[in-house]
Amino acid sequence: MANQVDPSSGFCPQTRTFHSLRPDVPLPPPSQPLSITDYALSLIPQTASSTTVLIDYDADRRVSYSLFLQQIKNLASSLAYLTPLSKGHVAFILSPASLHIPVLYYSLLSLGVTISPANPMGSESEVAHQVELAQPVIAFATSSIAHKIPKLRYGTVIIDSPQFLSMTNGTSGSGNADNRGVRRVQISQSEPAAILFSSGTTGRVKGVLLTHRNLIALIGGFYHLRHLMYSPENEPDPVSLFTLPLFHVFGFFMLIRAISMGETLVLMQRFDFEGMLKAVERYKITYMPVSPPLIVALAKSELVKKYDLSSMRLLGCGGAPLGKEVAENFHARFPDVEVVQGYGLTESGGGATRMIGPEEAKRHGSVGRLAENMEAKIVDPVTGESLPPGQRGELWLKGPTIMKGYVRNEEATAETLDPEGWLKTGDLCYFDSDGFLYIVDRLKELIKYKAYQVPPAELEHILHTHPDIADAAVVPYPDEEAGQIPMAFVVRKPGSNINADEVMDYVAKQVAPYKKIRRVAFINAIPKNPAGKILRRELVDSALSSGSSKL
Repeated sequence: MANQVDPSSGFCPQTRTFHSLRPDVPLPPPSQPLSITDYALSLIPQTASSTTVLIDYDADRRVSYSLFLQQIKNLASSLAYLTPLSKGHVAFILSPASLHIPVLYYSLLSLGVTISPANPMGSESEVAHQVELAQPVIAFATSSIAHKIPKLRYGTVIIDSPQFLSMTNGTSGSGNADNRGVRRVQISQSEPAAILFSSGTTGRVKGVLLTHRNLIALIGGFYHLRHLMYSPENEPDPVSLFTLPLFHVFGFFMLIRAISMGETLVLMQRFDFEGMLKAVERYKITYMPVSPPLIVALAKSELVKKYDLSSMRLLGCGGAPLGKEVAENFHARFPDVEVVQGYGLTESGGGATRMIGPEEAKRHGSVGRLAENMEAKIVDPVTGESLPPGQRGELWLKGPTIMKGYVRNEEATAETLDPEGWLKTGDLCYFDSDGFLYIVDRLKELIKYKAYQVPPAELEHILHTHPDIADAAVVPYPDEEAGQIPMAFVVRKPGSNINADEVMDYVAKQVAPYKKIRRVAFINAIPKNPAGKILRRELVDSALSSGSSKL
């Protein structure tokens, strides 16, 4: 089989499947009992014990690796001693990022409890829907938002309370973790580890069930290929800034990854752009996982000039494709910072493709190559046939990080996972002849203009290159004659008075006539979810309800 796979693209003409071009990554045998906590903590370098693992930006507090490991033990034994929690239970977590969250995640996972973190900004009805999906027996929340959680069997533990603090410090009256001899829980890798909520950009939120094995495979890949990412000889110790929410798949797995590598993590409770710049300067940040709107802001904002950002080495970009011009504008301003793109879904554990190293980072517009241990197909949405490199179709993925399914939603699981375990992503993509993946758009988001399909992302990239435009989004607007027309929502840069005609002309000069923007609305901010994805439904609703171009 192996010799029929094209070594450049990874495509096998016999099976019409794309294979990863990465080295194979050794993973523990699936039959070995192992939790993601034990696996990730076993990778931490011995030398890390005095290193700082976590810094709380808001309180400027630090935790070392040795204290962090002790807190995980303390909390796990306190929970085992003080609550009826046991393997197979689900714990719902509603809290902004703080020093407690990583300790809580690792402790619960070590007990075989499935964690289900959600957006602390969610409304009561959204939280109620998530609780209904995840069916937790207990919740962990901060005092200010605990009221959003319905009554659960074992109640809600308040994370910012003195009691919780005493549980992590081992002073909760249940003795110290070391002399209490916590019963070790045997956890099989196929058991549930997390229920994460998919972003719901195309409908109601779904609960994605990921197993310990899914997370082990994901972290193992990053760990074993780390030498390809960094050149550690002359580099400072990696310090990451997390602007990402820890309840979202990207933030969740990047948190586990950073800790397993012995890195230092700076957490921000609430993202604000200037706060992020201050944190980079104060803590000499070398790495940040970001979404494309942040790269746009770094490339365009005047605030950037006020801070020393010279420590930055690498930005990992995900959540949406990054345009070539945006990447080039960024590089003009930050020539020493490498931007590597990746692509994944909650349903693929967050990882599916990524760039490794400076050569791959030059492929602007691509989201990298297929991750280790992964296979892919490009499937024609109409005929269902698998397509070769260079042809567009729906991306299907298969590998050890693919979810088990959606909780309490067999219909959606059957629609998304085929009987052979292929995950249908809903994204229109193609691989080039070197095995790089390009995302054209969400299949469901393509604008159907007459007989043509117009990808909104392509028009958004063009709008982002205009010096007077701070941000933009493109959505379909109903039209009797054409079916749908592309409509742009535009955020002007401060001081700009660009008008609708200028916006339409700017795009028209750069695209085929059927892709032209035919309607423009100006808006103060583009609505986005916590991962930086545009909430197009909100814009479509707003366009339809106003019916005018003066929003």
